[in-house]
Amino acid sequence: KLRHKGLAPSQIARTTIRRGAEIFALALLFRLQEFLIAWGWAPWSDLLRVDVLNIIGVSMILMGIVCWAVLSRFPDSRHRLPLIGATAGVALAISLLTPPLWTTWRPRWLPWPIESYINGVHNLGKPQAWLFPVFPWTAFAFAGLAIGFILLSERMRNHENQFFALLGAGGLGLIFLARWFEAGPWHWYAVDDFWHTSPNFFLIRAGILMVIFSAVYAWCKWGLGQRGFSPLAQLGQTSLLVYWVHIEFVYGRFSILPKRAVGIRTASLGLLAIFVSMLLLSMMRTRLKFRRIAGVTSGETQAMAHPANS
Repeated sequence: KLRHKGLAPSQIARTTIRRGAEIFALALLFRLQEFLIAWGWAPWSDLLRVDVLNIIGVSMILMGIVCWAVLSRFPDSRHRLPLIGATAGVALAISLLTPPLWTTWRPRWLPWPIESYINGVHNLGKPQAWLFPVFPWTAFAFAGLAIGFILLSERMRNHENQFFALLGAGGLGLIFLARWFEAGPWHWYAVDDFWHTSPNFFLIRAGILMVIFSAVYAWCKWGLGQRGFSPLAQLGQTSLLVYWVHIEFVYGRFSILPKRAVGIRTASLGLLAIFVSMLLLSMMRTRLKFRRIAGVTSGETQAMAHPANS
């Protein structure tokens, strides 16, 4: 969208990087909030934990830098292939570099708060699977950006149905391809952890997301979303607020479920409760926002009409 407005590559990069920095700052503020809520039993190192919001901010900063580099080299806004190729290539490179950066190529010489953004080592001596470091998680952001560039091309915008059908089929193909690679005799790495660092597992998850993306499009275009209300669209309008609040009810002191293993029934009921409560919160937020906008608009209209009547 910024390219269509005629902005220079440096302006596009600056806007994206600034937004990423804002989200990163919010992530640090969120970590401080969680630390204060858990005062007395949370270690100080929790302030430096690499969580989801942290890596979203870092991902946006990195995407801004990559797009700036590509647009500076290929400034013609009519062609998206350089951007698509670069972002998809970065996603693949991050995925391929994840196994060694978690094991044999670990940058142990870095202070742990910095190394943690690379492989999630935190202060525990080895990478932690429950954290969200650059490798592999930013690969999903770049993969999504590549798909977004394809979708926003004029040709795809005119053939959205076909695009999302191909996207879903491509996702299924990616899943089967990754499973075939994993079952084959090839061993690319000296140390590999399928469930946490394997590029094949990244491809499977990316394929699942592509299928979900295609299904969401179908739901919003032909499903109940066409009847005037879509929970998916509603939650998407307030995603940052929903993320911020739901963390406390899932992991925090106000957790609605006991902090231990639970059965499928209990977990399903908890998921349903979180979904409904966050949907209600989202609806309340948008209603208050629209009411405030309507009030401002009404006030401006009355102010403009008052001089005319006087």
